[in-house]
Amino acid sequence: MWPNKQHSLGWVFVSRMIGVICFLIVVVLANILTFYVASPLYHSGVDFLNLNFWLLLLIAIIIFIGDIFGAFPFPLNLPAPVIKAIGSVFIIAFVLRVFDWVDTTTGNNIYHYFWLLSFVIVPIVFIIVLLAGYYEILCDLWAKAKIREHSEEVVAGEADHSTVLPTSTSPKSWEEVGAELRLMLYDLFHRFREEIRKN
Repeated sequence: MWPNKQHSLGWVFVSRMIGVICFLIVVVLANILTFYVASPLYHSGVDFLNLNFWLLLLIAIIIFIGDIFGAFPFPLNLPAPVIKAIGSVFIIAFVLRVFDWVDTTTGNNIYHYFWLLSFVIVPIVFIIVLLAGYYEILCDLWAKAKIREHSEEVVAGEADHSTVLPTSTSPKSWEEVGAELRLMLYDLFHRFREEIRKN
């Protein structure tokens, strides 16, 4: 559900725009085929697609915006789970319209049951998507913290391979201050380089 975890902002923007364009092409082709396909069921499906075109486009835009925010580094990615949770509510609304269309096409009466069930499903899905999004952000932060700790250990090992720093609580020496300064600068340049590569 969050495929943009390891992708840059540019990749997410281009891929989602391609998805929206493909959706528009499918709608146009479906309407053109109504002149060649005589099936009443097909015509009813295309009419349903046309009636719900703006809802589907709104869902695509909401998910698109959520993925864009999700591609940003922390803390700019915090709105992403909320936006995607809102998008999931609109998806459920579209599914309910599908069941309504099935009822009118086949004569069944299943929409009424799903409509009543939606009052329970909507908040549950919203909370699940929201919690899953923030859980993914926390896992990503934890993984980056592990990588940062490992890089700091490597730099510290290289800086202190010939000198063992004292472990006592005595005041820090100039060598220790210099080592910490090198670690800080390394971490700063390393994160800056990562952000440039992502974008």
